[in-house]
Amino acid sequence: MFEQFVPAFRLGLNEMGYVEGRNVTIEYRWAGGQQYDRLPALAAELVDRRVSVIATGSNTVAAKAAKAATTTIPIVFLTGADPVKEGLVTSLASPGANVTGITTLNVELGPKRFEILHELAPTSAVLGVLINPINQPTVVEDDTRDAEQAAHALGLRIDVLHASTERELESAFSTLVQRRAGGLVITADAFFSGKNAELAALASRYAMPSISPYREFVTAGGLMSYGGNVAELYRLVGVYTGRILKGERPANLPAQQVTKVELAINLKTAKALGLALPQSLVARADEVIE
Repeated sequence: MFEQFVPAFRLGLNEMGYVEGRNVTIEYRWAGGQQYDRLPALAAELVDRRVSVIATGSNTVAAKAAKAATTTIPIVFLTGADPVKEGLVTSLASPGANVTGITTLNVELGPKRFEILHELAPTSAVLGVLINPINQPTVVEDDTRDAEQAAHALGLRIDVLHASTERELESAFSTLVQRRAGGLVITADAFFSGKNAELAALASRYAMPSISPYREFVTAGGLMSYGGNVAELYRLVGVYTGRILKGERPANLPAQQVTKVELAINLKTAKALGLALPQSLVARADEVIE
């Protein structure tokens, strides 16, 4: 799913003076979508290869598998969850041990996505929220709780829909239409990130205004996104990996909490959906696709 962001990771390494194939070798391991049960074995393979650093994609399960596999090889993670709550680091400022990384705390942005969608469709009484049920249990709980609290604060009801396969994605959109939901909030998840084009197509087919954490959803034809720049996050992982290769210790590298978020809007999609976007919303957008 995240092969598309490998160039951004390499860019971060390049900034630290490392070029793949010249002075650094990258051993790639992929879990094949959501086959999370393979991650411990893949992490063990890398430990057996005695790699210098293990960098993980934006999946907390992968970071935990790497941490469980070694207490000596440095690990650089990327996660949208709270790394302290998930037990990856002792604190953001002082990670401790052999683990550090980048966090977007994406779960905390969920309520804002509800606000933006409600601003677009203020007369809708019901909004949907799409959650992957096989994500980390704590992430699923946080997503659900935050969605309920955000909806309550706006005087709305929510329909929580679970999907971890393409068939379930289609079913989720069909259910939302049947329940006359006014829009859909897509939560941050590795599976959903890899299905931006499919989600955009479903949102168009079912005429469902939707907002995602990922800009790639908007460039694929989705309506709106609100979240961090994923490519930039992978670049930062590459930078930290390069710094460790140069001799810095993970324990001395604070886990970076990236707080910059971007709002992207696809006006062409809005027109196709027959939506009149509030000018105040369009004016706040960091990127408008026409």
